[in-house]
Amino acid sequence: MKPIFARGISNQFRLTLAIILSVILIVANNRLDPVRKSVSSVLSPLQYIANVPGALLDWSAESLATRNMLAQQNKELLRQQLLMSERLQRFEHLRQENDRLRSLLGSPVHMDAKKIVAEVMEVASDPFHQYVVLNHGARSGVFVGQPVVDAQGVVGQVVQVSELSSRVLLISDVTHAIPVRVTRNDVRVVANGTGVLDELELKYVSKSTDIRVGDLLVSSGLGNRFPEGYPVARVMSLVKDDGQNYANVIAQPLAALDRIRYLLLIWPDEPASEALEDETAMILSAAKKAAEKAEVGE
Repeated sequence: MKPIFARGISNQFRLTLAIILSVILIVANNRLDPVRKSVSSVLSPLQYIANVPGALLDWSAESLATRNMLAQQNKELLRQQLLMSERLQRFEHLRQENDRLRSLLGSPVHMDAKKIVAEVMEVASDPFHQYVVLNHGARSGVFVGQPVVDAQGVVGQVVQVSELSSRVLLISDVTHAIPVRVTRNDVRVVANGTGVLDELELKYVSKSTDIRVGDLLVSSGLGNRFPEGYPVARVMSLVKDDGQNYANVIAQPLAALDRIRYLLLIWPDEPASEALEDETAMILSAAKKAAEKAEVGE
């Protein structure tokens, strides 16, 4: 007697098929990058369209604001402007003093870098990765590895670029690391992401290293990825366990990674780098001439 329901595909066959497809996807992963970039470029207009309702809601909320609220905000902005003006005056004095010290030490002066303000279009929904999508891409000159900051400090770096948008990996992502130094004593360490937005970890810090709770960490400039001197995080906890070889140091990012909206894309200091390359070429040329003269003398 035949069964009423025919038997379906066996579980073993399904498992084998899933394994074969997984291997094919792993092998072809790198070759799919152009396809991903093309799809990202095609979907960029859709991201702009999806952002239209939020922009309309923001515009409506601003239009409905009362006159008293606007007057209060204006008063607060004027107060902040006065405070910032006073701070800028002090910074100008410090900049002039720094220029004099640099000229005495013979170190190159850093030129003003190119900057562009970008707006966050999308926040990652992947629980294993932390990134945001900006509304500037290759058309604006954005490149992979470009540093991104906000008003408080370093936010992350660009990891993917399409024609009209770019993806920024946050410094809190578990795959991200940034070289930093302690402003108090110039101790250099590396700040690693932990997967938590308000937490960074300083790995492999010796127990004898002079680090204290409250120390400010800024970018050290090592690796030529992040410019030197940008605030990154502040040390929040320091535990030295006798059973561990290294101290457990936790820092909190200064950037508000959980509520970022506008970010700053920074370009490298091209004039300074070109001057350094010219200086290096001159030194190598002089060394070569000196070596040729020494050979002739012998």
